[in-house]
Amino acid sequence: MADENTQPVEEIETIIETDLENTAESVVESPSASSDTPSPVNPATPVAAVSAFISKLVNMNDQRDPVQTDYGLVKPMPIVQEMEKSYLDYAMSVIVARALPDVRDGLKPVHRRILFAMKGMGLHWNTAYKKSARIVGEVLGKYHPHGDTAVYDALVRLAQDFSMRYQLVDGQGNFGSVDGDSPAAMRYTEARLTKISEELLGDIDKNTVEFIDNFDGSQQEPTVLPSRLPNLLLMGAEGIAVGMATKIPPHNITEVANAMIATVQSSAVELDEETLALTKEPTPDSMQTADSQKLAGTLQTNITIPEILEHIQGPDFPTGGEMFDWAQIKEAYETGKGRVVLRAVASIEEAKSGKFQIIITELPYQVNKSRLVAKIADLVRDKVLVGISDLRDESDRDGLRIMIELKKDAKPKAVLNNLYKHTELQSSFPMNMVALNSEGTPQLMNVKTVLSEYLKHRQLVVIRRSQFELKSAKDRAHILEGLLIALSNLDAVIETIRKSPDSEIARQRLMERFKLSEIQAIAILDMQLRRLAALERKKIEEEYNLIKQTIDNLVTILSQPLKVLEIITQETKNLIEVYGDARRTKLHKGKIGEFSEEDLIANDPMIVTITETGYIKRMNPSTYRTQHRGGKGVTGMTTKDEDAIMNILTASAHDSMLMFTNKGRVFKLKVHELPESSRQAKGTSIVNLVNLSPEERIQSILTMDDKKVDATAYIALATRKGLVKKTPLKEYQNIRTNGIIAIILKEGDELVWGKITSGTHDVMLITHDGKSIRFPESEIKSTKRDTQGVTAIALKNDDYVVGVEAIPTKIEPLLDKRRKQYLHLLVITEKGMGKRTELTEYPAQKRAGQGVKVSELSDKTGMITSAVAVDQTIDEVMLTTKDAQVIKLPLKNIPVLKRPTQGVILMRFSSKGDKVVAVALTKKPLDDDEESEFDSEKKE
Repeated sequence: MADENTQPVEEIETIIETDLENTAESVVESPSASSDTPSPVNPATPVAAVSAFISKLVNMNDQRDPVQTDYGLVKPMPIVQEMEKSYLDYAMSVIVARALPDVRDGLKPVHRRILFAMKGMGLHWNTAYKKSARIVGEVLGKYHPHGDTAVYDALVRLAQDFSMRYQLVDGQGNFGSVDGDSPAAMRYTEARLTKISEELLGDIDKNTVEFIDNFDGSQQEPTVLPSRLPNLLLMGAEGIAVGMATKIPPHNITEVANAMIATVQSSAVELDEETLALTKEPTPDSMQTADSQKLAGTLQTNITIPEILEHIQGPDFPTGGEMFDWAQIKEAYETGKGRVVLRAVASIEEAKSGKFQIIITELPYQVNKSRLVAKIADLVRDKVLVGISDLRDESDRDGLRIMIELKKDAKPKAVLNNLYKHTELQSSFPMNMVALNSEGTPQLMNVKTVLSEYLKHRQLVVIRRSQFELKSAKDRAHILEGLLIALSNLDAVIETIRKSPDSEIARQRLMERFKLSEIQAIAILDMQLRRLAALERKKIEEEYNLIKQTIDNLVTILSQPLKVLEIITQETKNLIEVYGDARRTKLHKGKIGEFSEEDLIANDPMIVTITETGYIKRMNPSTYRTQHRGGKGVTGMTTKDEDAIMNILTASAHDSMLMFTNKGRVFKLKVHELPESSRQAKGTSIVNLVNLSPEERIQSILTMDDKKVDATAYIALATRKGLVKKTPLKEYQNIRTNGIIAIILKEGDELVWGKITSGTHDVMLITHDGKSIRFPESEIKSTKRDTQGVTAIALKNDDYVVGVEAIPTKIEPLLDKRRKQYLHLLVITEKGMGKRTELTEYPAQKRAGQGVKVSELSDKTGMITSAVAVDQTIDEVMLTTKDAQVIKLPLKNIPVLKRPTQGVILMRFSSKGDKVVAVALTKKPLDDDEESEFDSEKKE
């Protein structure tokens, strides 16, 4: 017979159908939110209706009476009620005891237990390693009754340099890799604490934190670690709980510590009336026994989030990379939720083969390298990525390196952008800063809340530590007082002890006769005879006085909340001194697409070379080592047969290059737009970068910093046949892809040189046959671009111009006797000879004259190949030959000689017929009080 509370199946089906129909109608009629915005679950859904019905069905047995069984009284309970209670207990256990970190020490329980167990095992940073299996066993047996795999995985992560910005465990053995390789079994690996992890555990033995019983009551474990550093931000955290999750990125310790110091300095503490009265007349006893929470008072942090973000420049990931969109990152810090867009660090280089390569040296955080390489290979195979001919993982112990070789016709930037689009070379890190607050409640926190909660924790730690040290100091002072009483009554004390039948009687008699406490009496009885000496007595007195000072200092700290904040500030500064390091992840404040490519490129110094057949490249100056005068140099590049280096110059990556052609046109490129190449690579053909006509070639390259060029400046141009003109620089601002006209040339003439001038300089031209003329720039009338020049020097026979300089009109006031400031003309001949000559030896003349002799030329010297003005800001000179020999030597090694002299040998050649074809200068960093003659002339 069916139970009276049960219902027929037909009735149950009817209820379900009715509920579902009603629910469907309510869903249709209810207005929906925007399709772009996810809405919370509507309780009036079919699933909710079924759940409600099942609850109604199951609760039909609510009124059953308890039943007596062999196991005791069993009370029937609705299953829904039991499920709610049990699931809530489970959820809270996962949230509080597993998945979420504590804001105070930044650790989940398993990590906290691992570190505490390792400290108990004596595995300090400067002791021997122990097997990971031994550590895992210690953690499991004493504190963490879960699986050994879970504990070992947590231990492994704390030791991985690609997972942790600052490792808390020092691992020895295979602890996995960025390729996703599994760590070795725990029986093979060993571990110990790192030095920085001991900052988390410091002072834990001084009653600084609360301890609770472990799972079986046999051990005590801390509820939180003292943590001298704001570990939640430093190490980050990631976990999935029930109904919530957390994902906090790691940060740089220097930035976080500075933000912490700023937070402390902006904070104020308010005490309640009772505590305030207690601190006005503090005593050691009252401060020791006072409630630490009341001594901490109410903390008010007055710093704003923008002020915090002046110090914290975004997350700092262990794998480096680049991040973008400061506005989005700032919002995440303000609300606790957001995302960080990350990119790999990649560069475009030219190989010896002439092909371009994309070199990846840093990956976004948590990107698996081997999977990334496999993904790229798959995309190339599926023709999603085109232009790639080879892919190699060249990573080794020196660092990460993925080489992507491109086909000859591939456009490197386009390939790189496609890699960003289709692979994890560009990824995002979602921020969700959920942590347990000091009450153990999960909370979504912004960066100010995180720092404030941590500061409150450190307040309590410092106060409890001071109270512990105060008690210890008081106890020691009490014993020392007893010892001093004994030493002051030494004979009586000895007599009392000698006449006592046993130690117990002696203790009682000492207490009665000298008014000592039991502790003091025991200390006197335990005192060694050697301490009766006069010197030992003095040591006891000194120790007692020192202890009294310590007690006074501790009382002052406990009675003055600002003293506590000062201690926190100083301890945080110490962290910077010991552990501070440079940021690894570079921040670009704009969004991807909202900044230029130049913003992503470091403005490093570069060397640019161009050959006679039009191959151009850029290199880092460190490619060449400095040599002594007269050396043979090193190979500067691998040139084609019958090719030679035409020009070599130094610039910064962000500089612009005005590239003047022999036909009188000018093109504009950024230095960083040239592929970076090795010293031996031949470079890329200039026709791939600018649109040159068949018989056109780059004849002169002028570099300038667009941000520093005076808008009123001029560009002076000189031709091979000695014509010169000047044009306002502003006329060269908008240069089309096809170039623009820089000068109208006469038949048979060509452009050879260009210089930026102020309009008030002297112009100096030097010819191949060793003639030079100097005249005021004012003699050159400013003209438009599409004009011819005027005669600068009267040339003889087949002579032609090899150098043009714009020099100060007044030279003498810029010089000094100690030669800390000078201005010379550096002259280099084809046969590798050179000298410096004072520019004062070159008199000013009228334009269009024949000029004066520059050097004494002969077959030994060869003709003039280069002449350039140099001052004290020039550090080194680089000479390049037709056969691509390069030598770099200090300018100071080149002697200063008179004008009609030959010079000295600067370079010897490895092959006959070779000759110097190009000269470049490198500048040294200017001191604060040092400037170039050109700069000082400009100021005048």
